[in-house]
Amino acid sequence: MKILILSRRGTLYSTRRFTKASLQLGHHVMVLDPLRCVVVVAKDAGAIYVKDKPLETPDVVLPRIGASITDYGLATVSQLELIGLPVVNSSQSIIASRDKLRCLQILAMNGVAVPRTIMCRDARNLDQILGLVGGTPVIVKLIQGAQGVGVMMADSRGSLEGLLDTVWNLGREVLIQEYVPESKGEDLRVLVVGGEVIGVIRRIARAGEFRSNIHKGGEAKAVDVPQSYRDLAVAAARALALNIAGVDIIESKSGPKVMEVNSSPGFEGLERATGQDVARKIIEYTVQYAEKAKERKKAA
Repeated sequence: MKILILSRRGTLYSTRRFTKASLQLGHHVMVLDPLRCVVVVAKDAGAIYVKDKPLETPDVVLPRIGASITDYGLATVSQLELIGLPVVNSSQSIIASRDKLRCLQILAMNGVAVPRTIMCRDARNLDQILGLVGGTPVIVKLIQGAQGVGVMMADSRGSLEGLLDTVWNLGREVLIQEYVPESKGEDLRVLVVGGEVIGVIRRIARAGEFRSNIHKGGEAKAVDVPQSYRDLAVAAARALALNIAGVDIIESKSGPKVMEVNSSPGFEGLERATGQDVARKIIEYTVQYAEKAKERKKAA
């Protein structure tokens, strides 16, 4: 089977692991930087070119669209869908997960517990806003961001006001989110593949840091969690129609809540902490997804 991996670089950990797993399973793998794609939209026959040649048609597409190339990457994914290729995570699902507010809205509409979150554009309502999220400290997040980038903490009303003023003057939108002190700089990353949880790690922030992301120096430990946590993660992935998802859960006094859902989750920390071959499981699912798509096409 020909597997196309959309990735900025073949040297990235996840891309290298996917390539190795694909070859071990006897599949042909192509790694393509979305920025090298020329998207041709036409009434009768759209296409994608790489340099001056049409893209070699794969059997299935595994998108790994980073936050830095969201718009162009999604245009490429949409074009691949348009020409009839099975894509493991659809462009619409990636869009929904990448926008933090839209993601939380979809989760809440589907009954998934999320932290109390506010979007606003008027600092005159700041006292009311702080009352709604339980007062300071609060977490402030850019609507788009990844790996802890664009996530800040405001520990007083004054610092929040200054932070909002700066961000709004830069033309950016932010979310104000309740801070859960009992989490103590820890959260859970649950990897969901094909509606099943294949691994869970507890991410622990380094000293002096409230963000637990591995890229920010956080530590990862393999853990077992109650079935209710697994069900919550699966429900979050299902609500966003993501076949592969990294679901970030924070534990609060009122129960687990989904903070974010990542459509291109990294899994280096999970593989090292659990010893699982996560890449192989994802490639196996990708192949199954392609086979089912082929069967549906024949039956249509």
